Amino acid sequence: MPHRFLKFWVSLSTIGLLLGAVFFSASLTPSLVPRTYIAQGVLSGVCFAVGYGIGVFLWHLWVYLELPPPAGRFWRGLKLAAAVVCAVMVVVALWRAAEWQNSIRTLMELPPLETGHPTKVGLIALPTFIGVIVLARLFGFARRLVARQSQRFATRRIANVIGGVVAIVLFWSAVEGVLFRWALHTADSSLRALDQLIEPDTPQPSDPNRTGSAASLVSWENLGRRGREFVASGPQRDAIAAFSGREAKDPVRVYVGLGAGQTAAERADLALKELIRTGGFTRKTLLVIMPTGTGWVDPEGVNSVEYLTDGDIASVAIQYSYLSSWLSLLVEPNYGSDAARALFRAVYDYWTKLPRNERPKLYLYGLSLGALSSEQSTELFEVIGDPYQGALWVGPPYQSRIWNKFTAGRNEGTPAWLPRFGDGSYVRFTSQQNALSQATAPWGPMRIVYLQYASDPVTFFDEGAYRRPPAWMVGPRGPDVSPEFGWYPVVTFLQLGLDMAMATTTPMGYGHVYAGEHYIDGWIAVLGLEDAWTPEEIEKLKDKFRANRPQD
Repeated sequence: MPHRFLKFWVSLSTIGLLLGAVFFSASLTPSLVPRTYIAQGVLSGVCFAVGYGIGVFLWHLWVYLELPPPAGRFWRGLKLAAAVVCAVMVVVALWRAAEWQNSIRTLMELPPLETGHPTKVGLIALPTFIGVIVLARLFGFARRLVARQSQRFATRRIANVIGGVVAIVLFWSAVEGVLFRWALHTADSSLRALDQLIEPDTPQPSDPNRTGSAASLVSWENLGRRGREFVASGPQRDAIAAFSGREAKDPVRVYVGLGAGQTAAERADLALKELIRTGGFTRKTLLVIMPTGTGWVDPEGVNSVEYLTDGDIASVAIQYSYLSSWLSLLVEPNYGSDAARALFRAVYDYWTKLPRNERPKLYLYGLSLGALSSEQSTELFEVIGDPYQGALWVGPPYQSRIWNKFTAGRNEGTPAWLPRFGDGSYVRFTSQQNALSQATAPWGPMRIVYLQYASDPVTFFDEGAYRRPPAWMVGPRGPDVSPEFGWYPVVTFLQLGLDMAMATTTPMGYGHVYAGEHYIDGWIAVLGLEDAWTPEEIEKLKDKFRANRPQD
């Protein structure tokens, strides 16, 4: 075995190893989200392999173009010098890894690391690199085998093309058609089973006016785990009144799980009937919610608006997936938009038939994939004659069409992570620090607010980061983005990809984990409650959410 490993190592490309070392070193620099040594090791191993592959490709391109090979002695000296420089670079990067990670951790109020665990990172990165290289060599073997067979009926160049195409199809079929689908099916089955789990600490409501009760049109079982959490939690009338000192009501919460209907239209129709049954249209405020991919509704977002409205609010949501948002975003993004359109259309059609002076004010809300789906629930021209009053969209994924349009059309001089669009009468952006008062004009009849953190990789992942710096890296950084975060071709793209998968591992108030006190600013602006609550009352409510925040 040691002999085989030595033979394998000697067979590696020198240029590839040198460029791989550069990529490895760059991978240790910070990005948007703090990394564990395990995640760092995997990322560094993949970056090393990608750098190695690019180096091998460049060398083959040099040979293919029949360019003269470098002179022997000069070339050996150059390779030796480059190897020394790369070795020093790797050592320095491993030595500074903890410092780089602490540059993010300090901003996110996390305890600093004493070490970057260089040995553990290296021990994880090495097998990761070898695994990727072995797969690449298997691909090359398949390509050459098919090309040799193809030379029986085609020229050498055409045979090489055939070999490459067949190898790509074979490997893509194996990864996408077998491994990926198997992993997705396994995840879906596991999450489906988890969704059906009825936890003993989530009691079924006894009040017949609540969804999931014996009188409800939606059975307790068909709410799903996330739906049961949603309808069984939240502040009630007594708690709201005790806090505000004003008269309050029990908020109405309606939820329909995936098991309650075969199609989104069926679930939306059931949600509308349950909303009517529970008196949702008699409240002052009606909130149409799109959950995240798993069906989860962020309690920070809903609890805060229920306090702000003194409980005189009804919320309705339907489930469309079991998968987490970032997985749903990759494999089933249309599921959310189809569900959002079905729910909005059912609620809106009924709402527009009610007398205008008797119906509730209508708002939209979504977090993560729910924000993207909520954006897509309707077009402005469809409601222009009788528009809803506003929307709060939180942590919108980078694929969000309307969000992208506003961000790209931002006012000159405003950063991409906190843009200002037009005069601010229609749409405004905010972050940890409330920026909603920076508009140059008062609100119009419809109020759209985006709440987003500069450190949120779900929002700020950039598909073009492999070839140029993302727009949000140009100019002043967000307050929660490390000043040590630099752009490196290809590597930054891979860093952001890992960040997106780890987006919810940050403390609340950073990354993709949104805090109640920041929701409060957004809801006050969307609902037009600026004069209904004093600054002292607002700060008191924020303190309540901070005090109830889970401690690590």
